[in-house]
Amino acid sequence: MKINRRLVLLVTAPLTVAVTFSALALAPATNQALQANRLADMVDVAAGAADLTHQLQRERAAATALVSDQGDSSAFQTSSDATDTSIASFKSRAGGLSEVPGSAQESLDRIDRFIDELPALRAQVRSGSTTISALAFGYRIVIADLNGYRDGIAQADGVDADIADRIRAAAALSEAAEHTAQQQITVMRAQAAGGFTAASQRTFDASRLGYTESTGVMFGLGPSEWRSWLERTLSGPKALESRKLEDRIGRTDTSKPIGVTPKAWQKASDDRQTLLHQVEERIDESVAATVDAERTRLLWTAGGEVALVLLTLVGVVLVAVRLGRVMIRRLRDLRNAAHEVAHIRLPAVMSELSQPGALSGATPEQVAERTGNPVEITSGDEIGEVGEAFNAVHHEAVRLAAEQARVHEQFAETLVRVARRGAQLTSVMVSELDTVQRDEADPERMKTLFALDHLAIRMERNTNNLLVLGGYGNARVRSADIGCSTVIVAAAQQIERFDRVSLGAVEAGIGIAARAVHDVAHILAELLDNATRFSPPDAPVGVAVWRLWDRAVVQIVDEGVGITTDRRAVLNAGLREPKAGIGDVRSMGLHVVARLAARHGIVVELRDSSGPGTIAEVTLPKEVLAEVSEEPALPTENGFESPRTVVTRRKTDNVRGRVGRPVGAGVGARPGRPAAPGAREEHEAPARTDVTDAPAPHPVHDEPASRIAGVSASGLPVRKRTAPQQWPVREKRAATEQQRSGAGAPRPTPRRRDSRQVSDVLAAYAQGISRSTNPRGRPANNDDTERTKK
Repeated sequence: MKINRRLVLLVTAPLTVAVTFSALALAPATNQALQANRLADMVDVAAGAADLTHQLQRERAAATALVSDQGDSSAFQTSSDATDTSIASFKSRAGGLSEVPGSAQESLDRIDRFIDELPALRAQVRSGSTTISALAFGYRIVIADLNGYRDGIAQADGVDADIADRIRAAAALSEAAEHTAQQQITVMRAQAAGGFTAASQRTFDASRLGYTESTGVMFGLGPSEWRSWLERTLSGPKALESRKLEDRIGRTDTSKPIGVTPKAWQKASDDRQTLLHQVEERIDESVAATVDAERTRLLWTAGGEVALVLLTLVGVVLVAVRLGRVMIRRLRDLRNAAHEVAHIRLPAVMSELSQPGALSGATPEQVAERTGNPVEITSGDEIGEVGEAFNAVHHEAVRLAAEQARVHEQFAETLVRVARRGAQLTSVMVSELDTVQRDEADPERMKTLFALDHLAIRMERNTNNLLVLGGYGNARVRSADIGCSTVIVAAAQQIERFDRVSLGAVEAGIGIAARAVHDVAHILAELLDNATRFSPPDAPVGVAVWRLWDRAVVQIVDEGVGITTDRRAVLNAGLREPKAGIGDVRSMGLHVVARLAARHGIVVELRDSSGPGTIAEVTLPKEVLAEVSEEPALPTENGFESPRTVVTRRKTDNVRGRVGRPVGAGVGARPGRPAAPGAREEHEAPARTDVTDAPAPHPVHDEPASRIAGVSASGLPVRKRTAPQQWPVREKRAATEQQRSGAGAPRPTPRRRDSRQVSDVLAAYAQGISRSTNPRGRPANNDDTERTKK
């Protein structure tokens, strides 16, 4: 999971908890605001109920007057129309109510049923088929339900106590108005009956008492200003007139006619009801204003809390996003820098340091400082500390690489010094062997000298290997191109079992350019040595050469057990891309041959043969090829003379018998081209085996006279030395020469050997070669330590 998702999860968890607890904290305020809103709606319906109550009271009075023949039907119709208008307004208001308290909801249900039954009641009034008592009772029930609704809304949830008292005070005023309305109906019934009865008298007195109690409740629950409103309203002439008539009627005894006319009483009662309704409307407006103010306060409180919580959450989210983006961006920069260092910069530095002379005299610390810091430090927090640590790791990695490069350079220089000293010692040893061999006639001693001579050739190859590994090349440059068959024979003479090498078809005219002769000979010598070592001891190793367009192909075929596919792929990869380092000693051949091949663009590839064994294919580009005159074929049983025959023939011409060993011991010089693929990692491949200074193999009698220096003391021809100045000659050798020949005295004419002496020398040579390759019955180990063939 990526870091941005982890940060989102990290921020989401506390935000979820915060939102949950915020919702729980906001729930009460929100609920109170909702309850205040519902209470405002119920108060608005209560105002409509007050108006409907007033209209029903007027309709009841008109219906009573019509039934008691104290009024006309037009007045009843007018009051009925006003009631219908109030009913429509009430129903529209009540339709939007929700969650009404239980008692108030029951009152609303009964009011709805009465409204449905009201047309029938009116029909009875118009037809005169109802009594005043039944009429008064029907209207009284619905008016009681309307007043009950007004009182019931005070019991709603969340209603403030002060607001609840105000609602009850307003309902008490409605009750007081109903008492006066019932008083009006009681007097009208008494007037129609000719006077009060005992029951009607008690009803009249009860209505007066109920009015007094209801107003007392209003004065006790409502604010003081409501009392002043009621008292000021009822202190006018209309209210005083109504009170005078009420007092006169109250003093009337039973069974006596009432001294107030119905018309006067109806007018006075209507005026007082109107005044009470005005006070009632004013009180309802005050209650509605109070509820609206409380609702507004609660809504603002809830809204403020919600806004505060939302702003807090939004702020937290914005801060988290901002900080998270900065953190993620810095982490991504750190990751990108790490990837760039790991995959681009550090490999480039390593590749640069792996090249010879990369340090240019600088110390590892200076090299590390030049690379700079891959991560820019912008803060001192943990991410900045990680960046500093990464810069420190990068600095230390570059420093260690530079240190390792310096160690490699020092090691390479050490190898070069060792190789140069070895070359000098080998040169001295060869010179001494030349001196001893020149006049030696004892076959046993010659056998030992020949063995030492062959070992010197192989020692010289190992010396050249060290020079190549140290980054140097062969210092000698040939002046003439050499035929390919001659180069192959020279390469064969540098291996242990050269007698097993058999020349196959070699296309005529293929030559090797002078500058590449020694390197090509060493590549072939290594491949031939590998083939002879890891194939049956009695099986020949074939070599064939032919042209392929502008190139030439050399194939070396052995009859060994071969190499597995995976191993061959690894070896070919090493041949294509030689390593820059010195490498493991066990795979020195791969490094040396790959570097030699890369200098000239030569491609070396190991292939699987159709039968047992392996084919080493060397493709020589046109840059290393040269046109030479056709070399004469060497007749043998298979059509070509073997390298052993050639060497044996040369031993008859030269007592030293080193056909393939160079005359000089060139100390290495740095090549102009980098190392590249081209060697088989079957064992340690020699790096720069020097090619023979002798011409291509051909019969002895064809040897040019210009190359014969004379006859040795043993009677054998001696080849002319081509570059003796290249080898250091010790003073001891000069003294010995002077001692043998005498200072300033001419060298005596060497005597000739008879055929038996020559035969003894050749036998000693063969035994010496055998001794050099198999001392004391054990195989002579060259520089190879491991066989990769399987």
